[in-house]
Amino acid sequence: MDYEAIDALRTRHPAWRLLRANNASLILSFLGDFFVENNRGASSASVVAAALDDHLYALNREAGGDEGEARFPKEPRAYLEDWSATEAGFLRRFYPAGDDEVHYEATPAFERAYAWVESLKARNFVGTESRLHTVVELLRQIVHGSESDPDVRLAELWRRRDELDAQIAAVEAGNVAVMDETGVRDRYQQFSATARDLLSDFREVEENFRGLDRAARERIAAWDGSKGELLADLMGSRSDIAGSDQGRTFQSFYDFLLSESRQDELSDLLSKVSNLAAVEHDHRLRSIHHDWAEAAERAQGTVRQISEQLRRFLDDQVWLENRRVLELVRAVEARALELRADPPEIGLEVDEPGVEISLPFERPLYSPPPASEVESLIPPAEDADLEADLLFNQTYIDSARLAANIRSLLPEHSTALLSDIIAMYPIEQGAAELVGYLALADDDIEVEMDDSDETLLEINDPEDPNHARRIRLAKVTVKRT
Repeated sequence: MDYEAIDALRTRHPAWRLLRANNASLILSFLGDFFVENNRGASSASVVAAALDDHLYALNREAGGDEGEARFPKEPRAYLEDWSATEAGFLRRFYPAGDDEVHYEATPAFERAYAWVESLKARNFVGTESRLHTVVELLRQIVHGSESDPDVRLAELWRRRDELDAQIAAVEAGNVAVMDETGVRDRYQQFSATARDLLSDFREVEENFRGLDRAARERIAAWDGSKGELLADLMGSRSDIAGSDQGRTFQSFYDFLLSESRQDELSDLLSKVSNLAAVEHDHRLRSIHHDWAEAAERAQGTVRQISEQLRRFLDDQVWLENRRVLELVRAVEARALELRADPPEIGLEVDEPGVEISLPFERPLYSPPPASEVESLIPPAEDADLEADLLFNQTYIDSARLAANIRSLLPEHSTALLSDIIAMYPIEQGAAELVGYLALADDDIEVEMDDSDETLLEINDPEDPNHARRIRLAKVTVKRT
């Protein structure tokens, strides 16, 4: 690689940008543990934010204690938004189909950076024998698989048969050669690295398919030529990816995973390997073939989205609607360009915004207030200490204010988590205000609690503003009808 190419990667590639970030240790430690080490795919924002909140709390407490200055003062969701921004590219932020909550997943660029950092760790055992056998076997497959001479192919097959016959004869004679523990650990180490790399490769393939999907949507939205030319362009791009080396190998591996017998064989082999005493078993690899299948299915789902886009495009009515929308947008843009030099004043001046009408008969009749006697002199109490401070420390929770907070954030017929509302309108009156939210009952507001999930909230203590309380409760959802 030349200087310009390396410099472009240094400034533009998200993986290199991550390694240069000031909080790279935080990003790598949390996202690596949450997504990579646990083999997790896309997760909801509430789940990721709760895990990040616990991670930040532990780091801040370790750094400065409960009273010290926080090392990471921002809210968890603020960090997630920063890491998923376009200029960052460490997380992918999206809405799954049929779900109104934001989801996050690690990008292939992050996995590359995490794998490189992980490779820097010192290893107590570095196996080389298994990799040598793998290299030799791959060379044999390349040479003999590309051989077109039948005599040469037959000679190789007879040689392999002779080796198998010799091994069968040795076992029948009672000479069973068992692999030693060093050889087992060597091959298990290579299997672990290859299996994790394969999972990362699948996610990169999925990212490439998503790029094709975005490009297809952009072409459909901005195309003003004939339908046939656009279809030829889209189908050509789809065929280029499907016919590439990456596309063909992905399809072959996906077909392999669809085989029930192959799945059963992999499950049986992984189960037997995990029971070997010589292997320090990695729990992440026990069901790695299911993670492969899930990642491959997500990639195939992206391909199906592209097909759905093409199907909708073929609908004449959709095509006409897209053309009409495009014409209106261009008309607006042209008018904006005409008025760019001398924009008109926006707004109206009204002398009198309204007419005040007062009807005499709408006034209520006078009702004299009932007479009441007030005793202003209170005899002093004898031998009693009165706590006058209690008269001034009463807490009143304004339910109307809480309802107004919800209405300002939620439009009609929408839902949101109570944690998101509290993030926008922080708790000022402690746990009493939180209880006020839970007990809120209005005509257009409903508060629901889900005991199957939980939420971790952090609120300020009204008696000590510098101290925060952490409250764990069930998942609370607020709805506007």
